[in-house]
Amino acid sequence: MKFCSRCGGPIAQRVPDGDNRQRAVCQQCDHIHYENPRVVVGCLVEHDGRVLMCKRAIEPRRGYWTLPAGFLELGESMAEGATRETHEEAGASVEIIAPYTHLDIPSIGQIYMFYRARMRTEAYAAGPESLEVEWMTPQQLPWDDLAFSVVRETLRLWVDELGNDRYAIHRGTVARDADGNYVLTEYRGH
Repeated sequence: MKFCSRCGGPIAQRVPDGDNRQRAVCQQCDHIHYENPRVVVGCLVEHDGRVLMCKRAIEPRRGYWTLPAGFLELGESMAEGATRETHEEAGASVEIIAPYTHLDIPSIGQIYMFYRARMRTEAYAAGPESLEVEWMTPQQLPWDDLAFSVVRETLRLWVDELGNDRYAIHRGTVARDADGNYVLTEYRGH
């Protein structure tokens, strides 16, 4: 950010009075422009031991598989955003069952929340952001062609718990390892 969205004045990085971090501050009107993490919400839609997967039609990671998910919009709850994204990407009307994974990626300023969900109707179809939508069993999951590390970790946890009468709610932090891959570095299941 180079210019203030309020007055158009130039922006400088400095620690405002009473704060402990550098912020983008307007040199003209002193307005502080906070940059906060983005929230990504989505659904792990399950039915008969299968999960609904979408092949991405957009960058980043076009052509790779993911769970239906996207950025939370202002004015909606996380669950509302997750069901909206599932409808947009997979043409599916779903009912949220429970929170499933909350994974933070501090290095890129993103927070992910996936919910376990079930179909309200049998209808589904690829939306404008998806090339294909398919039901997959654990054996069919394209582990080498998954779009994002948070999707891999969420699916790994789901496969481990599949068939149990009870699912945990998982929380963790994802960071880059020595090889530059994103891996789950801190984990807690409840």
